[in-house]
Amino acid sequence: MSIQESIYFISNALAAIYEPSEAEIIAQWLLESITGLAPTAMRLQKDQLLTAAQEATMHRYLEELQQHRPVQYVLGESYFYGYPFYVDEAVLIPRPETEELVQKVLAYIDHKYSATEPVRILEVGTGSGCISIALQKKVAQSQVTGLDISEEALVVARRNAASLGATVTFVRADFLEEASWEALGTFDLVVSNPPYITLPEKEAMHTHVLSREPHLALFVSDNDPQQFYRKIETFAHKYLRKDGAVFLELNQSFAHDTQDLYNRNGWKTDLYKDLNDNERMLVCYR
Repeated sequence: MSIQESIYFISNALAAIYEPSEAEIIAQWLLESITGLAPTAMRLQKDQLLTAAQEATMHRYLEELQQHRPVQYVLGESYFYGYPFYVDEAVLIPRPETEELVQKVLAYIDHKYSATEPVRILEVGTGSGCISIALQKKVAQSQVTGLDISEEALVVARRNAASLGATVTFVRADFLEEASWEALGTFDLVVSNPPYITLPEKEAMHTHVLSREPHLALFVSDNDPQQFYRKIETFAHKYLRKDGAVFLELNQSFAHDTQDLYNRNGWKTDLYKDLNDNERMLVCYR
């Protein structure tokens, strides 16, 4: 089977699960991984035949995909902010919208701090470590702490930090328990893409997300979409340094509620839309 034939084969096999355009993109990702060819080279060599070993790998990957396993977990890789991150079912798959949050943080640091001025950053709910690691890689003088309740997620985050050469302190703690806060210290910036999905929203979620990605990182535990945002606000009042800022990724359905929560507690806030025109990011200033 040639590379081009393999793309058609995979796309057709996934037609019952994914939209045609998405199925073709997934097929191309698989073939890039299997052949080791870049997209341009793969197009130029579209008639090249797969080896027997490559075909066997393709069929194994396809079987996993047909069981609704996301392609990023199948390949064990997801790119975020230009960096390759290892991912498995212990962590959420990084989303493009979260890259926009990182862009906001980097723009703020560039405006607010000199190139040699230390910046202490806390990420609440680090998961794969993608936000913390991207920030540390882009801001050499940053001192980044990534916090998560899941030890399995922290294993993934530490693996990514090591492979990407990032110096990040990872801490296991339940952020909802205020007793854990004092040991963390004080920070200039707090960044978070916390759990914010409520149980009624399950109905609208794709099977490959609902059945595979960690519910601990997706859903609030008490069906309160403000659960983590409220705690982050309380933490920031106590442990954010003067002139500090909070950067949050939001549930678009409750974005104004989150903004109102911070406004009521004396913060100046800016609400931003993502590239899909959803109200997705909130920046809060002292």
